Amino acid sequence: MPGPKRSVRVGEQLKAALADLLSREMSDPRLVGVIVTRVELTDDLGLLTAHVRLLTGGDDEKIRSSALAALDRARGMLKRELAARVKTRIVPELRFFYDEGQDRQSRVEQLLHEIETERKR
Repeated sequence: MPGPKRSVRVGEQLKAALADLLSREMSDPRLVGVIVTRVELTDDLGLLTAHVRLLTGGDDEKIRSSALAALDRARGMLKRELAARVKTRIVPELRFFYDEGQDRQSRVEQLLHEIETERKR
């Protein structure tokens, strides 16, 4: 039985290297507390979409957009560092998005809790 696709395996390596870079080697104060929640790598390994969150201040749109702008500015440096850390023939282009999945999940749980308390009354 074959293992996971190559893009999944390489994506996980890139995710680990990117998370390490963001947590240890970035000096931009706008990137403090940025974590990589998941990555998606195209099958041709040409594009890596990284979904990120903020440990603090994630509910503030201004802080989110500032962090995403800092990631976009650092894209070239991050790509060079990833090339040095993960040995692949192709280093993918990077795109960054804020991961709103956990925010949505929290909102659904809050609504379900409100419905439950209304039923108990």
